[in-house]
Amino acid sequence: MALTLVMFLLSLVSQSMVSMMPGTVGHSLSAESDKVALLALKQKLTNGVFDALPSWNESLHLCEWQGVTCGHRHMRVTVLRLENQNWGGTLGPSLANLTFLRKLILSNIDLHAQIPTQIDRLKMLQVLDLSHNNLHGQIPIHLTNCSKLEVINLLYNKLTGKLPWFGTGSITKLRKLLLGANDLVGTITPSLGNLSSLQNITLARNHLEGTIPHALGRLSNLKELNLGLNHLSGVVPDSLYNLSNIQIFVLAKNQLCGTLPSNMQLAFPNLRDFLVGGNNFNGSFPSSISNITGLHVFDISLNGFSGSIPPTLGSLNKLTRFHIAYNSFGSGRAQDLDFLSSLTNCTQLHKLILEGNQFGGVLPDLIGNFSANLTLLDIGKNQISGMIPEGIGKLIGLTEFTMVDNYLEGTIPGSIGKLKNLVRFTLEGNYLSGNIPTAIGNLTMLSELYLRTNNLEGSIPLSLKYCTRMQSVGVADNNLSGDIPNQTFGNLEGLINLDLSNNSFTGSIPLEFGNLKHLSILYLNENKLSGEIPPELSTCSMLTELVLERNYFHGSIPSFLGSFRSLEILDLSNNDLSSTIPGELQNLTFLNTLNLSFNHLYGEVPIGGVFNNLTAVSLIGNKDLCGGIPQLKLPTCSRLPSKKHKWSIRKKLIVIIVIGVGGGLVSSIIFISIYLFRKKPKIFSSSQSLQNMYLKVSYGELHEATNGFSSSNLVGTGSFGSVYKGSLLHFESLVAVKVLNLETFGASKSFAAECKALGKIMHNNVLKILTFCSSVDYNGDDFKAIVFEFMPNGSLDSLLHGNEELESGNFNLNLQLLLNIALDVANALEYLHHVSEQAVVHCDIKPSNILLDDDFVAHLGDFGLARLFHVLTEHSSRDQISSSAIKGTIGYVPPEYGAGVRVSPKGDIYSYGILLLEMLTGMRPTDNMFGEGLSLHKFCQMTIPEEITEIVDSRLLVPINKEGTRVIETNIRECLVAFARIGVSCSAELPVRRMDIKDVIMELEAIKQKLPQ
Repeated sequence: MALTLVMFLLSLVSQSMVSMMPGTVGHSLSAESDKVALLALKQKLTNGVFDALPSWNESLHLCEWQGVTCGHRHMRVTVLRLENQNWGGTLGPSLANLTFLRKLILSNIDLHAQIPTQIDRLKMLQVLDLSHNNLHGQIPIHLTNCSKLEVINLLYNKLTGKLPWFGTGSITKLRKLLLGANDLVGTITPSLGNLSSLQNITLARNHLEGTIPHALGRLSNLKELNLGLNHLSGVVPDSLYNLSNIQIFVLAKNQLCGTLPSNMQLAFPNLRDFLVGGNNFNGSFPSSISNITGLHVFDISLNGFSGSIPPTLGSLNKLTRFHIAYNSFGSGRAQDLDFLSSLTNCTQLHKLILEGNQFGGVLPDLIGNFSANLTLLDIGKNQISGMIPEGIGKLIGLTEFTMVDNYLEGTIPGSIGKLKNLVRFTLEGNYLSGNIPTAIGNLTMLSELYLRTNNLEGSIPLSLKYCTRMQSVGVADNNLSGDIPNQTFGNLEGLINLDLSNNSFTGSIPLEFGNLKHLSILYLNENKLSGEIPPELSTCSMLTELVLERNYFHGSIPSFLGSFRSLEILDLSNNDLSSTIPGELQNLTFLNTLNLSFNHLYGEVPIGGVFNNLTAVSLIGNKDLCGGIPQLKLPTCSRLPSKKHKWSIRKKLIVIIVIGVGGGLVSSIIFISIYLFRKKPKIFSSSQSLQNMYLKVSYGELHEATNGFSSSNLVGTGSFGSVYKGSLLHFESLVAVKVLNLETFGASKSFAAECKALGKIMHNNVLKILTFCSSVDYNGDDFKAIVFEFMPNGSLDSLLHGNEELESGNFNLNLQLLLNIALDVANALEYLHHVSEQAVVHCDIKPSNILLDDDFVAHLGDFGLARLFHVLTEHSSRDQISSSAIKGTIGYVPPEYGAGVRVSPKGDIYSYGILLLEMLTGMRPTDNMFGEGLSLHKFCQMTIPEEITEIVDSRLLVPINKEGTRVIETNIRECLVAFARIGVSCSAELPVRRMDIKDVIMELEAIKQKLPQ
């Protein structure tokens, strides 16, 4: 009996050993369990993931599946890496069955729901990266049971709850804990101090509160600590200054207080970035930072520091940003700026920001010895006196120079004209005198010029006309005189803000102001201007503020002011205007301030719109006004005209009689002409034209071509209908049939708009309309459909986000491909905006409306929201609706449409810019990480050029070929930066800052030349 038991046990051991040998049945069963787990995971990843993972099928070995890596010995799944896809879906509990998994990297694939609690079963897990998703709920409390974890990266999600407790003995190998950009609450748990291997803690952009725990000082291996943008308070514990390996130390934008240690070089000898701005720190400047030679960024702005800055900063030869704005440094004395001489040795310095302190003395000429890399110099809001040194002209790298609200005197040096890269030049609030130098015309990159509140004299230099990129000019509150130059401002067609108020300008408003079609703010008040308000000003329809008070304007209040739909402030007071008040002004829904006082106005006051708001209207000093709302207490208007105005009424009657007689004659001539030529019609409706242009197709033919509009033929749905794949007798290749859902509001208008827009368009990059059908279906209901060429490679949206299977087979997404697509779309827009017989504004540029043919050539489609646009007048056609009725697509609609501005080609450019940034990053503009002031545009703008590789779709970083790998990678980086800058420029908030489509094409072609072929 005993012998039998021993033999049985030996048999079990033998079977167990066999099951662990490679190639055995036991091994197959283990690999099979991994396959089952992955297939279950695949089912959870919705929104087209089956198409995105074609390799996950039974015909291939598990270890050949996309993103799957197996161990060499046991052939079990050790790495699962799927990144940068917009799949959606959730993580199922089956994930926990991948018991050999070491790395789980599922970043930026639009995961939602919660992190499954079963994840704590992955005892072998070393790297957990679920960053840039939409995960919510709490961090699994037992995640700390995964004792081999080295990296936890949950950045940019929507996780809530408190930080987990990290007890003694748990995940002691953890090197990186990245939980920033979530919605975590509570305090920072002191148990973090138990994780002795930690090198990086990032908890920024949460809602953490309380104090920083003393226990963090035990993390002797810590290199990066980022706790910025929380609600932390109290003093920084002394123990943190024992972390001698720290390189990045960020506590910015909290409510921390206290002082900084005097021995910073001993506390943080390896410090690279030190950012504690936006707190309540005080005390003196930590002069010991002069000994931290590896320092790159130093930011202690918006605190309560005081005292002097030591003249020993020259040893910081790697310093790129020195930001000490809005403290109380300086004493208003001559020696306050002595430290600037030492900063001239910092040859890598890009940004020097000293604004909002108490620095006195004069600006030394040695400022010209600063690094040629210096791009930002801001010394505004101090107590600096003396003259601007001529040496300023040596800082040829400057893009922004600001010295507002100081005590500067003397003239503006002509050497300013050497700063060819200057974009923003601000000297307002000083005591500068003399003329504005003509050298200002050399600053052709200049966008903003502010010289307000000085003692400048003379006239506006004619050379200003060469600054064609100018958007804002403010020279108010000076002693400038003479006529406003006729041609100067007429050349600045991108001008948005113009403030010439409180000077001594004479003459009339230049007629060339009519060129300023993007002008939003015009202040000409308190001058000596005269004449009538010119009708040319009527083209400035974007005006929101028009202030002309205290001049000598005469004549009438022009009725065209009633067409300025965005107007909020209108002040014509204290002039010599003599007319009635145009009734059109009551139609201005945004007008909240109207001042017409102290003129010679007469007649009845309107009662609608702004005139119904007593606090918004001022009419005093016009004794001949009557009527209006009772609160104005004006006399009742008489039915009989006063003697003063009888002659003008007689003249009007004469004009009416003449017009009536003339109109009768014209009508007779027209009637005779129609009668004689009625058999020769020359005008066709758009639908008649289309019927003549295209081969007619019936409902029955379309029904047969699409298998009865079956779901198997459905290739997509949109706002107004569905698109089916089909085959028509008269067309060789497949067609796409867009069937309008006529029950959807606006669908019929969409059909008409698309037919009208595409009726005469012939361009290789615009989706070609083959025919259309306007009939009834088998039930007798109205039926409308448009037939297009079928695009076998789907849409750009499917290419970027993997929502559809590409019929052409395998492809490699790379920058060359996206660049070609970007050029195709740009060429289409150039044709629509500038070349076609009647310009077209598409109004819905987005990836799903860009379709790809066999060769991945892009075709712009879906013109259901398109609007025709008159090029000569740049006003929309009569059938165009206001932007408030344009639906468009959230994320791509330009911001000005939301303010009631009519659609324009600049709106398409904005959408195109967002499209480029989406192509670059693989992120939709509606991604959940965007909000609370952060958009796709701002996200990209903040990260280029230094962090370009951190934001781009990882697929674009793969070299196009294997020759000269290093050179190719460098070229790709440069091209990515250039591509990103085009996208950022096109998606600028203000329309005038957006690139012209012709320039876009030119720059994209230049990028294309740099890429290896």
